[in-house]
Amino acid sequence: MKRGVTVLACVSALAVAGYFAMAKWGIQHESREFFDAARQRPINVDVAVRKDYEMKANAGLWRLPVAIISNGNTVKNTEYSFLANVFAARGYLVASVQQDLPTDPPLVTKVGMPYVGRLDVYKKGEANILCVLDEMKKRHPNADYDHLTLVGHSNGGDTAMYFAQQHPNLVTQVVTLDNLRVPFVIRDKLKILSFRSDDPEFKTDPGVLPTHVDDKSRIDIIKTEFQHTWMSDRGPYTARERIQATLDKYLGGESTSQLAPADTDNLIVTNGAAALP
Repeated sequence: MKRGVTVLACVSALAVAGYFAMAKWGIQHESREFFDAARQRPINVDVAVRKDYEMKANAGLWRLPVAIISNGNTVKNTEYSFLANVFAARGYLVASVQQDLPTDPPLVTKVGMPYVGRLDVYKKGEANILCVLDEMKKRHPNADYDHLTLVGHSNGGDTAMYFAQQHPNLVTQVVTLDNLRVPFVIRDKLKILSFRSDDPEFKTDPGVLPTHVDDKSRIDIIKTEFQHTWMSDRGPYTARERIQATLDKYLGGESTSQLAPADTDNLIVTNGAAALP
């Protein structure tokens, strides 16, 4: 009898472990290449979704919220899985867009020009996102494309903020990691979460950050001790886990003004990339 109880307990424990394993590790990443015929431009995209939520959406029981991630300059779109996995774990359909191609001209800085001469770069990113959305609608019709979350690191964060500026009817949330050029979009009903580095080599342009954020604001600015280049899968494990913990708390509906400690007993799914030296 005791042995039977023990076996039952073990089976129950395995069932519970299996459930949480599915919840944490049942995230599927798939690389796709879309093509914008109007611009004759290929667009590489990493699509991430949690399989159980995708099945619920296909059954009409869930509508997948959509997050679009834009890469920073010289960083690949596949190097933001630590962010994509947090969104996917929360039931989002995530598209990480490769905004630049090897054939694109290099980023240049032209002081005195709008966005230091990078307006065309942000327009290109806007067009890329619109193309990706059109293609995603064909493949994932059970997702919510009317209330987008735009995410981006560095130049990708500026692209995200620019898209939110140009499409106020589509974007409800923006999450940036050290965007430096495009000013925050201040409007009712738009939520912004922004992680800021402590890096002397990457300075935010004047006017990008709001001069005053009160307690009623829908803007959360998180000052970190991290370097600018750490805010991708290339960054140290501890930095990625703390950003994940804060982002997960934010997506859960909690306002936050500081970097959350990583819950080492219940780590959010991560790609396990090695820390930088």
